[in-house]
Amino acid sequence: MDRPTLISDKWRAGYAAERLAEFTARCRARGLAITPQRVAVMRVLVNSGDHPRAEAVFAKVRREYPNISLATVHRTLETLCAIGEARKVTPLHDSARYDGNTAPHHHVVCVRCRKIRDIEMPEFSDLLHGRQTLGGFQLLGCSVEVHALCRECRSAAAKEA
Repeated sequence: MDRPTLISDKWRAGYAAERLAEFTARCRARGLAITPQRVAVMRVLVNSGDHPRAEAVFAKVRREYPNISLATVHRTLETLCAIGEARKVTPLHDSARYDGNTAPHHHVVCVRCRKIRDIEMPEFSDLLHGRQTLGGFQLLGCSVEVHALCRECRSAAAKEA
């Protein structure tokens, strides 16, 4: 991949199916109980390209499990992050959003509407190539957040002007 590429819905569908097929085995390997609610939260997360907040995940899971609580969804999301099954994204220092895509990628964030899209940019991944440490910190990975204006917000701004 030689140029910036937004991750497509087609790619996400294949990725989600693969992740969900292996989810229970990964949970068992980590000693984590496999509950229908946990699987439902994971399903919503990996199928979502919009990096939902916990409340949005809760709304979708609640359709299938009406007795689930928002607190359970919050705990499940935090557990998924702790075991590496999800990532927490806080664009522009806003409230936490969750990403079921744990493959290496970066984010482009609209500074106006806060929309987040996954983006693959090899040059960002290569920024720290070969480094083990940075200013006394041991490097674990790199995720770049690009601030931009989405197409819809640019159009709205042009109409307002």
